[in-house]
Amino acid sequence: MTLVTDPTAPRIAIVGATGVVGTTLAGLIEDRGFRYREVHLVASARSAGRTLTVEGREYVVEDLEGFDFSNVDLAFFSAGGSISEKYAPAAVEQGALVIDNTSAFRMDPDTPLVVPQVNAHELDKRPVSGIIANPNCSTIPLVRLLQTVERRWGIRQAVVSTYQAASGQGNGGITELHEATRATLQDPDDPGPSERFHPSLSFNVIPSIDRMLESGFTFEEQKMLQESRKILGLPHLDVTTTCVRVPVINSHSEAAWIECQNVVDREELVRLLTELPEVTVHDKDAHGAFPTPRTAGDPNHVHVGRIRVAPHNPRGFWLWIVADNVRIGAALNALQIAEALTDRGVV
Repeated sequence: MTLVTDPTAPRIAIVGATGVVGTTLAGLIEDRGFRYREVHLVASARSAGRTLTVEGREYVVEDLEGFDFSNVDLAFFSAGGSISEKYAPAAVEQGALVIDNTSAFRMDPDTPLVVPQVNAHELDKRPVSGIIANPNCSTIPLVRLLQTVERRWGIRQAVVSTYQAASGQGNGGITELHEATRATLQDPDDPGPSERFHPSLSFNVIPSIDRMLESGFTFEEQKMLQESRKILGLPHLDVTTTCVRVPVINSHSEAAWIECQNVVDREELVRLLTELPEVTVHDKDAHGAFPTPRTAGDPNHVHVGRIRVAPHNPRGFWLWIVADNVRIGAALNALQIAEALTDRGVV
């Protein structure tokens, strides 16, 4: 039982409680035994009044507009960037420490951007902004692998192509993919709805995620560069990406080419990746093995396969990476931040 009367346990709020990340977070709190003494489920007026269950107890969803954060120690925000921009600073002013799952504060110099397996030292004290940012869902699995590579061989550049699932657009994205797929199956000339994804994601891939920038890159691609540099503490790290939406319900995949400063030994690389916490290397026992979004296994692990050191350039190698974007890329990382904060007595 994680609901306790211990006065040292935090009072928590989940903002965006009815969304795919919010509901996953609530489930993970129960699964991982995160101790709390109060929980508030918060959402927009559209969802307020609904009843949700946490640990077998029913809670009424509260309206974010006017919600009192003075009775909250730790607030998880997963309701979109504009909501975080408006309400997260107000929550901090009322005394809550915020873990924000949007891009709103990631590059704020007073806000740490944290992947606990990589830079947990950022959680040793309460941040100046009162906010801790959760990185992008494609950045998190990448940096969890890059840190050990950088320490051993040094990194010259990383070239990454992502294959991102519909759940990156929340429940609405999942629903739209289902509806569009059904429409196309009934009529091959009907692409179905395309409000979340344009053009339609039905039997399609879309090489553009988030808004287009003047550079020709998308904001999603820029985020992976900026966030990787900040998390790893490597301000000149060369990361370039192409982010693609694919007709998969959940779990993002990445093909990553990493070129190092020194020659890489494949056997040592496999061993180092295998030793990383919460990483499953599919290539360890079967050379060339690989995970897929449907077959990867443990959704709380980063999955790696197709590990290839290039014969023509032994300083470079390829990785195929699969990770549950709702868990690894959002809810689980946020909860692991909270666990680290409580372990340190920061909250």
